[in-house]
Amino acid sequence: MNKNLVKQAVVFILLVIAVRLNATAATADTLQNTQADTTRIRVDDNGRTYPALPPSAKRLFYLQRSTNVNTLVYDLNIYEETGKPDADAPVHAYWLRYADGNGEPAELTYVQRKFAYGISANAAGDDKYDIRIMSYKKFPLTLMKAADGKYHIFAIVSKRQVILQNIFIQINGGSLWSPNIIFVEMKGTDTVTGKEVTERFKP
Repeated sequence: MNKNLVKQAVVFILLVIAVRLNATAATADTLQNTQADTTRIRVDDNGRTYPALPPSAKRLFYLQRSTNVNTLVYDLNIYEETGKPDADAPVHAYWLRYADGNGEPAELTYVQRKFAYGISANAAGDDKYDIRIMSYKKFPLTLMKAADGKYHIFAIVSKRQVILQNIFIQINGGSLWSPNIIFVEMKGTDTVTGKEVTERFKP
């Protein structure tokens, strides 16, 4: 066989192999990126997926727990006449019952309100309020107006000021008065960059 033909054949074979290797690598990269970009769907301890909450202009943030899909919602309690929060109760906390219903609202019990998921609110001047969740008072939240002219809950998450969106609590056993909390995850929007910020910690 002519040496030039042999050379051309070898070059052609090498080119085919290179193209196939590049295609395989590109496919692998695509799969990896797809997997990385896929958001994990969170389910509760009973295997139920947390439902999407109905939209609400008054919602400040919400809190979910791993024990079941019932969701705690924290709404702005505002005077429509003045556009300012109720000084005595600027935030209204209540349940959306999904585990034993279809998302119907339900008020917190006295124990839940006073010792667990209720909030304390104290005026901090300049139309701001210091907000604390009763079961974790050492974590400060601030109710105040943002640049959009609306009231939001602000918190420090991952050493950045964020507008709080939601809190998730992973619980493994324990009791009503002393649950075994594996971690608390807080998520919000960075007030400077507008990007989502998440922090997970054990209280």
